[in-house]
Amino acid sequence: MCSASVLDQLRDMTTVVADTGDIAAIQRLNPIDATTNPSLILKAAQMPEYADLIAAAIARVERGDKSEAEVISEAIDQIGVGFGSEIVKLVPGRVSIEVDARLSFDTDATIAKARNIISLFKEAGVEKDRLLIKIAATWEGIRAAEVLEAEGINCNLTLIFGFAQARASAEAGAYLISPFVGRILDWFKKANPGTEYTAETDPGVVSVTSIYNYFKTHGFNTIVMGASFRNTGEIKALAGCDNLTIGPALLDELEAEIAELPRALTDNGATSEQEPKLDEKAFRWAMNDDAMATEKLAEGIRGFAADSEKLEVILRGMI
Repeated sequence: MCSASVLDQLRDMTTVVADTGDIAAIQRLNPIDATTNPSLILKAAQMPEYADLIAAAIARVERGDKSEAEVISEAIDQIGVGFGSEIVKLVPGRVSIEVDARLSFDTDATIAKARNIISLFKEAGVEKDRLLIKIAATWEGIRAAEVLEAEGINCNLTLIFGFAQARASAEAGAYLISPFVGRILDWFKKANPGTEYTAETDPGVVSVTSIYNYFKTHGFNTIVMGASFRNTGEIKALAGCDNLTIGPALLDELEAEIAELPRALTDNGATSEQEPKLDEKAFRWAMNDDAMATEKLAEGIRGFAADSEKLEVILRGMI
């Protein structure tokens, strides 16, 4: 009879990443890596226990003759650095820090922002090999990641809903991608009311499985990190995936469950040569042809941008 928790078994076959900006939760859960996004940072920034961290981040901003918008933008970067620097102390691996979603269609601005974030972390004593720059997987974002990877700045391409996004990211040499699971399921349940999905037929699980198998079969080194889970069934159905980033509530459920966890995904090594790279036309057509991917990518970018704007409003009142 199995005596190990599902979480402990999962950790034996998959790198478990904490999907939260809550430092206390990370300290309790002991993940290998951690990932944040504007929504998680906004939530954490409003928690009383992090008031001193926010105040310290604002104090680090050099105002000079900068406009209010420039001061607030730098304050947001410093807050990310503040949370990230604390999280780095708690995990042995890497922390993902997201570039402003409003730059998702601006390659040059994304590159400049990423370089600045890396510079700020270096000033805080955190080297780039402990970080991943998180960028939305638009065509422009993927091109930015290609430049950054060539400079030794590793990237996490996020908000991946379509296969073309995943493939183009790997072809650009991205260190890691975050294909979403739960948000894909949300779209299909809304589009097909009354349809019941099992963990195995869950469209998000099917999507990540196909991406994982394609990467391994074609010899891509890009790490596949399933994200955005709605239930533990989705997580179990992806056991064996390179990485899985999971929120604290679901991590607690997995820790409490004692049951056998079979491996769902296995890397059997490359058996096929890589295909010619997707060009911009092929990428954009594939996205246009995938209503779910197009809608969820746009929705995700809008959501993260809205939370960045909410944080700006809070900071404007403090500054």
